[in-house]
Amino acid sequence: MESPVNASRGNWINQQALGLVGTWLRIVVSFVLVSSGAVVYLLLSLLLLPWRPLRIRIGNVYGKILGPSVTRILGIRTRVRHRERLSGSSPAIYITNHTSILDVLIAMWLCPMGGCGIAKKEIARIPFFGWAYRLSGHLLIDRGDREGAIAALSETAEFVHRHRLSIWIWPEGTRSRDGRLLSFRKGFVHMALATGLPVVPVVLHGAHERVPDRSFTLIPGELEVGVLEPIDTRGWKRETVDEHVEQVQAIVGQALPPAQRPFEPPPL
Repeated sequence: MESPVNASRGNWINQQALGLVGTWLRIVVSFVLVSSGAVVYLLLSLLLLPWRPLRIRIGNVYGKILGPSVTRILGIRTRVRHRERLSGSSPAIYITNHTSILDVLIAMWLCPMGGCGIAKKEIARIPFFGWAYRLSGHLLIDRGDREGAIAALSETAEFVHRHRLSIWIWPEGTRSRDGRLLSFRKGFVHMALATGLPVVPVVLHGAHERVPDRSFTLIPGELEVGVLEPIDTRGWKRETVDEHVEQVQAIVGQALPPAQRPFEPPPL
C-alpha cells in the first residue's frame, strides 16, 4: 500500500506537471495568435506602404484586438483605473514603466487611435511581431547611436504634430528586472518640448510578477493599470529638462507600490 507521504508527493508532482503543460499551452496559443495576426497586418502594411498615418491607425486596431485577447489567454485579468483619461487627453505623450513583456500588450491595447509607439531597434528581430512593427510606421531607434536617436525623435515630433498623433514611450529605455522603477531618460521631455503635448503616465502594478523578466514562467492573476492625470508641459523649458525628468519620475514612483519604487539613497 502506498504511504500517505508518497501519495501526497505524487499528487504534488502531477499538479506541477499539469501546471507546466497549461503554461506552455497558453504560451503556444498566444504565439500562434500573435503570428497569424502579424501576417495579416504585414500584408495590409505592404498594401498601405505609401500612407504611414493610415498604417499606424490600422496597427492601433490590430493592437486593440491582439492585446486583450492574448492577456486573457495568458490568464491575466486586467483592471484599468481612470481609463477615461486616455481618450480624454489625446493627442498626448503616454509614458509607462517597463517590467515585463505584458507591458507591450497592454500598451497596444490601451493606446488611443492614432497612437505612435517608439521602441528600440532590437524589437524588429522578433519573428512576425517585430517584422510587423517595422512596417507599421511606428519608430525604431538605436540606443547606441545617440545622435541618430535624437534626429529620429525630432523627425517623429514633426510627423506627430502634423498628423495630430499621440506617442507611447517607455522612458526607462530598458526593462527593469526586479520591477523597481529605473531612471528615466530625457527623450520624452524633448518630445514634449517639440510637440507641446501633455504627458500622461500609465502605471503598471506587478506586471513583473505575472511574467518575470527573461523567464518562461507565467503566473495568471490580476494586473492593475493606473492612468494618472495629464501633466501640462506648455511651461516646460529646455534649460530645465533635468527638472522635468525628475518631476515626472517622482510622480510615477509615488503611484507605484513600495516594492516597485526606486531605492532611496542612504542618508548622508
